[in-house]
Amino acid sequence: MEVKEVVKVHRKGVIVLPKNIRDALGVREGTLLGVRVEGNKIVLKPLDMWDRVWKYYISKAEEAEIVR
Repeated sequence: MEVKEVVKVHRKGVIVLPKNIRDALGVREGTLLGVRVEGNKIVLKPLDMWDRVWKYYISKAEEAEIVR
C-alpha cells in the first residue's frame, strides 16, 4: 500500500482527514462514514444515506407483501 497522507490519532481516537481527501470524496461536516477492518487496514467509506433509506423502505415493502 502506497502512503499518500499521514494523519495523527488524537485523544479518543479522533483523526483529521486531509482537505484534499475530503474534497475528492465529498466528505464534509456531518457526513457519515462506514468503518470496517480489512486485514490490517482501517477502511472508511462515505455513506450514501439516500441509498440506505431507499433500501430500508424497499425491504419493509417486501416484508409487507410477504405478510399479506
